[in-house]
Amino acid sequence: MNTKLLEKQNEKFYTAKYDRAFKEIFLNEKNEELLLAVLKESLHTEIMKVIQRNIELNSGNVFIRRKYLDILLETEQGLIGIEINSSVEDYLHPRNLAFQCDNYAHYTLVGQNYTEDVQIIQINLTYGMKDEELVRKYFIQDKTGKVYAKNFQIIEWNMDKLMEFWYDKDEEKIEEYKHLIMLDLSKEELEMLAKKDREVEKYMKEVEKINQDPKFREYMTKEEDQKKIYNTQMSKAFHEGISRGFLQGEKENQETIAKRMLDKGKEISEIIEFTNLSKEEIEKLK
Repeated sequence: MNTKLLEKQNEKFYTAKYDRAFKEIFLNEKNEELLLAVLKESLHTEIMKVIQRNIELNSGNVFIRRKYLDILLETEQGLIGIEINSSVEDYLHPRNLAFQCDNYAHYTLVGQNYTEDVQIIQINLTYGMKDEELVRKYFIQDKTGKVYAKNFQIIEWNMDKLMEFWYDKDEEKIEEYKHLIMLDLSKEELEMLAKKDREVEKYMKEVEKINQDPKFREYMTKEEDQKKIYNTQMSKAFHEGISRGFLQGEKENQETIAKRMLDKGKEISEIIEFTNLSKEEIEKLK
């Protein structure tokens, strides 16, 4: 067999399980119907209109790193953030909560007053949870159920549990959650599901398109390599810092990661991307 053809066949197929692929497809304005379909299944309610309010809008440049929440949307249900977690690490929930609390603080202060008028909803689509529950909803409340803040909730979907419906050929559940299940199906599986649904067919075409983009594949290959380094360093730094208190430890974690990346000869631009430290802060660590 032709070597180039064999290499092509063995190429990794990046699904929307990957943060970058999800953003490139679902933050594209022409794919709004796909985003609405995912929101409807995630929230069990119809969303009629969305306005992107994420800090870094989709620019068509896959090399731009979105620094904070993956997606922030204004809807009639409130402000909705979406976070794609392709794996579970020890620091995942504390890190995500830090971002979400920053977002909550920003959008609940109106003028000189704090308000609960705007619902702040965070949707986590998480793989690798090892949980028996399909979806968990978190609120800030005490053991009696008294809610501390009425307009803040986190909805975390167990994406592996959803995938079990597909592998078990549970037709009823597949129909109910097809737009969440489609996010991590292979090309062949998507072709099967797309026969029954127009949105799935459109998603299939979009995910195939980005996988054929050389710049996207170059970015993903590089990002996966860096993520392995980052996950290892973040995990170590998290455990080193947590005993000193989360807020202090979080800052020290980032500095520890930066030092290790400097030792490995990583570029400052890469270190900024993975630690959120400023160029000046990293220069001081040299």
